[in-house]
Amino acid sequence: MNQYRLAILDDYQGVAEDFAPWSSLAERGVAVTVFGGHFGSEAETAAALADFDIVIAMRERTPFPRSVIGQLPQLKLLVTTGAANAAIDLEAAAEHGVVVCGTGGSPTAAPELTWALLLAFARNLTAEETSLRAGRWQHGIGFELAGKTLGIVGLGKIGKRMAAYGRAFGMDVLAWSQNLTEETAAAAGARRVSKEELFTESDVVSLHLRLSPRSEGTVGERELQLLGPQGVLVNTARGPLVDQTALVSALQEGWIRGVAIDVFDEEPLPAGHALLAAPRTLLTPHLGYVTQESYRAFFGGAFEDVTAWLDGSPIRVLTP
Repeated sequence: MNQYRLAILDDYQGVAEDFAPWSSLAERGVAVTVFGGHFGSEAETAAALADFDIVIAMRERTPFPRSVIGQLPQLKLLVTTGAANAAIDLEAAAEHGVVVCGTGGSPTAAPELTWALLLAFARNLTAEETSLRAGRWQHGIGFELAGKTLGIVGLGKIGKRMAAYGRAFGMDVLAWSQNLTEETAAAAGARRVSKEELFTESDVVSLHLRLSPRSEGTVGERELQLLGPQGVLVNTARGPLVDQTALVSALQEGWIRGVAIDVFDEEPLPAGHALLAAPRTLLTPHLGYVTQESYRAFFGGAFEDVTAWLDGSPIRVLTP
């Protein structure tokens, strides 16, 4: 007889069972259910998971605020892939006796996608391929990165890799965040500047901050206006770092050259979202961490978290 019920959430590609031996948990009294679709509301989440003891959440795909956690009376262990998850209320989890654990991840997946998006935007690859397949030839004219200025907002692990990529492509690299020091920036090959200077002087601005109440809305109308009509914004961090209303206006009214975006204020991005109709955009469906290497770390780590918890010695605990 099964002692625990475990739910794996938002397995969009149907691959969770390819990256960890979930079926082996049956020997330990754990019944595993995989959810391939996305819950559209807190009510759906609470109703679907009310009888589960263990939940595996893929990044921030399904939020777990206090209002949801309070409706999950059976929940004992909540595992998030990655070492942090802004969509989980850790204090509420602790108050309800829920252990929250994290996993490792890939340090290269997100910055590699970020650079791929920038290159694709610069050389107009999506439009060029579409044109070619339609029987046309050389649709537009791209631009080079060499000699341009790259502004990095958030010089953490990903931001530092971006700085190295920028230097390798012959770009001048600027950096800004609220607590960044000149020494840290210099060590990464970047020059620390003010926020205003970064958006004014950069040809490309790439965002790499963690989402928090302090960082939400870091980029608004003023920053987009400073970036200017030749400036490109790249966001593979989190959608709410950018004021979405201001961003749509910037694209529609030509404040900036364009955007390359992998993250959105609402995910999955709903049909009819304003960005889908906005000009000069390159959009991808939050692929920053979606690699074989990353999934091995995520699902493998989640499996380790579950087995450690079953053994009575939780690992990588995030709850206070």
